[in-house]
Amino acid sequence: MKTMKYVAVLALVGLAFTACKNEAKVQEGTVQVEETTSNAKEVVAQGAIEKASFEIEGMTCALGCAKLIEGKLAGLSGVKNVVVDFETKKATLEFDDAQQTEETITATVEKIANGIYTVVNMSTEEVNEAI
Repeated sequence: MKTMKYVAVLALVGLAFTACKNEAKVQEGTVQVEETTSNAKEVVAQGAIEKASFEIEGMTCALGCAKLIEGKLAGLSGVKNVVVDFETKKATLEFDDAQQTEETITATVEKIANGIYTVVNMSTEEVNEAI
């Protein structure tokens, strides 16, 4: 019976240490609330939304190439609405220019599969919506 109580106490203590915390901090007469969770995301600057269009040379199939590239681009922070069309060999995506650039997007594509893909004819334009 003592063992059950001991295990229950340890479980509650462990839960208390891993639960979310709200801590009040006082700075020069103001109160700020800081929220901490185990799944907290980093706050990043938000810039202008741009739409990039480019061709990808070196793709040989829709599932192995186009979907792989689409997934890698979609995984970049600040990127949304990624479409890689195998038939036309074109990719389009929208991205936050404070988090990504044409160069980082190109580098992401070109380092997949040991550099068999090449980005050509990239063009960007500003989009008037927020991510």
